[in-house]
Amino acid sequence: MPELFLGGRWQAAAGGATREIRCPADGSLVAVVDEGGAEDARAAVAAARRAFDTGPWPHTTAARRGAELLRVASLLERDKAALARAESLDTGKRLVESELDIDDVAACFRYFGELVIEEGDGGRDVDAGSTTVESRVVHEPVGVCALITPWNYPLLQTAWKVAPALAAGNTFVLKPSELTPHTAIHLMRLLAESGLPDGVANLVLGPGPEAGAPLTDHPDVDLVSFTGGLATRPPLTRRLLRRPCGTGRAPSRRPRNAPGRGGCADANGRTGAAPRTPRPSGRRTAPRARPWPAR
Repeated sequence: MPELFLGGRWQAAAGGATREIRCPADGSLVAVVDEGGAEDARAAVAAARRAFDTGPWPHTTAARRGAELLRVASLLERDKAALARAESLDTGKRLVESELDIDDVAACFRYFGELVIEEGDGGRDVDAGSTTVESRVVHEPVGVCALITPWNYPLLQTAWKVAPALAAGNTFVLKPSELTPHTAIHLMRLLAESGLPDGVANLVLGPGPEAGAPLTDHPDVDLVSFTGGLATRPPLTRRLLRRPCGTGRAPSRRPRNAPGRGGCADANGRTGAAPRTPRPSGRRTAPRARPWPAR
């Protein structure tokens, strides 16, 4: 079965490339997966853009979005054993640690599901210090989010990005580390099973320069969330700093040239703020260090 998920459909990489995934604990072959590139990244962004501009998800009520996240949490708990095994094979970490990680992943989706239901569509009242002033914070979706995650704690890092993005009504393109793709693939299957509309969740596999960089450059991407190593951060920061504010399309009811649009980074290379998310519970050791990937 193809491993790229674009616009609600599973498909192979446009260029036909594949990559061997090997367990760093013993070097054994785990699987051979499709490896995408710039063409696949652009197709994923186009699908996410269509889903945001013309699809139902951004206009879905908070109660329905929350219920969707709670369904995903239940599916994650159902598939805990398979997800933990896939995580351990990709990262080389102990199975017991992966099982703890999957518990935290499900808890993250449940947290944001309950949070968005509690807050509702009316927003949150803020004390303005005066009985004659009404102050309320109302959240709106940003648009298309490019979510780039590292190889360590693969699904947990993904959950911290995907769950709040969905809770807020955004669409997204996920680009996990090319070394640890399997739990991201499984998550896409669960999102589709839960009834998420086509194009809301998209998955591109491949290395950063080929599959990730086109996401950070694309004018239809409204927000970039990146977690990764020092070797990747400087060039990514430079790419974001070169993007003029407002190049990304604005979400509904927000001006196109609103401050902070288009993934524009500040002087320190930081991009738009993301909601705070729960930290993993319990103590755990770092995953086994990965060998340098063969080229």
